[in-house]
Amino acid sequence: MTGTVLITGATGSIGTKLRKHIESLAIYDLRLLCLNRAADPRVFTADLSEYDKDWARHFEGVDTAIHLAGNPYSTATWASVQRHNIDLTLNVFRAAEEFGPKRLVFASSNWVMAGYRFERQRLTTSLSPWPINPYGCGKLFGERAGRDLSQRTGISFIALRIGDCQHAEGNVPGPHMENGVWGQRMWLSDHDLCHGVERAIVAENVSFAILNLMSANPGMRWDIDETRRTIGYQPQDGHVAVSKARLKKRTDSSYPKAK
Repeated sequence: MTGTVLITGATGSIGTKLRKHIESLAIYDLRLLCLNRAADPRVFTADLSEYDKDWARHFEGVDTAIHLAGNPYSTATWASVQRHNIDLTLNVFRAAEEFGPKRLVFASSNWVMAGYRFERQRLTTSLSPWPINPYGCGKLFGERAGRDLSQRTGISFIALRIGDCQHAEGNVPGPHMENGVWGQRMWLSDHDLCHGVERAIVAENVSFAILNLMSANPGMRWDIDETRRTIGYQPQDGHVAVSKARLKKRTDSSYPKAK
């Protein structure tokens, strides 16, 4: 399969990883949009929170648009989420409606379900959402707006609830990760991230879907079976979570006991 893929947020952490992967496939034409603080000459610089035909026209003739742009931090304030995650997403969806890409892949987040952290049930995407901060609420809004977009226009819409894919170089999992065992059990390796998005680009017969995207981490509660069935996702990585308390106990036991 060949075609044209557009990425918003192209110079961000996930955008950079996906861009390198898609370029390595050498079968897609890429269009890149971002605030572009890196001043990359291949990226069209635009503030997507303000609608403008100058950037919106880049959606014309696109097969798949991957929407990553926005404030990526779970600590984002309501003011930032309103402008950079909600208003911006509505502008991107408006451009999609006007210029008609065949598919839109939306970077949603595990934060849509963060309220279940201390529960026990399996986290399927049919479970009622439970965001606990403005960031998670903004991502839930994007999912629902995407559903409306798909129903009104026929654009295929896939929302990926992305796990913990660290910005740090190498994205190495371990007890240093935020949110302890909960964070480790939703780790998403760079390889599995790229594979999952690639599958979302090429999957057939998907009009609308919300899917979890995590690596195959032993003991996690996140359901990725639906992701496997719907887009053919086959994660290659996984991490066994280790708590800091357990790590400390193991380290302490390595020292000889005092006599």
